[in-house]
Amino acid sequence: MRQNITLKGLAKKLDLSISTISRALKDHPDISDKTKERVQKLAKELNYSPNVFAQGFRSHRSHILGVIVPNVSHYFTTTMLKGIMDEGEALGYRIIVSESKGEEKKQIEMLQTMIQFGVDGILMSLARRTKSIAEILNIMNQIPLVLFDKVSDKIPCTQVVIDEEVAAYNAVEHLIHTGKRRIAIIKETENSYNSEKRFKGYLKALRDNDIEIDEKIILSTEDISLEKGKSMGNILLSQKNRPDAVFAITDSAAIGVIKALNKFKVKIPEEIAVVGFSNSKSSTIVSPSLTTVDQPGNRIGRTALKYLVDEIENPSEDSFSKTIEVKTNLIIRDSSFLPA
Repeated sequence: MRQNITLKGLAKKLDLSISTISRALKDHPDISDKTKERVQKLAKELNYSPNVFAQGFRSHRSHILGVIVPNVSHYFTTTMLKGIMDEGEALGYRIIVSESKGEEKKQIEMLQTMIQFGVDGILMSLARRTKSIAEILNIMNQIPLVLFDKVSDKIPCTQVVIDEEVAAYNAVEHLIHTGKRRIAIIKETENSYNSEKRFKGYLKALRDNDIEIDEKIILSTEDISLEKGKSMGNILLSQKNRPDAVFAITDSAAIGVIKALNKFKVKIPEEIAVVGFSNSKSSTIVSPSLTTVDQPGNRIGRTALKYLVDEIENPSEDSFSKTIEVKTNLIIRDSSFLPA
């Protein structure tokens, strides 16, 4: 029969107080080496493991943080999670990760579960179709919450993002500097924070360089995937006045465009250049290799974790509603590079 060994059980077996057992296990200087040795030896023999939830109840802190993301298998998400976990470990926090699968209902369930687990705070990247923020605001009244990557202007909390608009502006301006003047964009249909910011950067770059904005080459899709990139590439190729460059707000869509162009033997970048966004692993495998905006996922994760811990450990601040922008850089590869 399994036994759940507790501090009380150890104290009874060794005829010591619970507080002495607790301090001995924590290597407290007030406890003699002989007592520490006795306690630690028995704890090891009985496979004692401290109950972090009980400790959290006593101290009002669990040193556990919840992380909710739309999809844990997405490459960019894994880089952010690695930063979160590494920084969490360095600061003495355990991390519980869960995915909403991009569904608002699941996201709410995960938020409630995190509260039940007694986490000290939550990091969250919003599900794509988040419409109601009532439950998020309710959670914020209970514990600190920081949004990262996929965020919303409607939620008054600390938000860690990349410089979306500047990154898109620089990508489009790079195309302009290579001589391109008719630049298409593939973006999301829905009112996505990331997509809208990137679209603003695209428009600003065109306006700043006195390039006419043509609605015919502004394409929107709900599913910003490789397959959709292919079909959007075909749409652009079917136009009488084709674009001479395409900026896609994801690498997947950009790679889809490249596949469509390759199928019809369109020269890249001489006839049509292509730029993506995120610097995924696939961006170096596709031919030609893809020019793309590098999103520093690890740094985003570490930054978000630091701000959350700061809000947990310094709760006296009046307001935690601020936006932190992590800088990106453009990686120029063969899909847009024109040798002199």
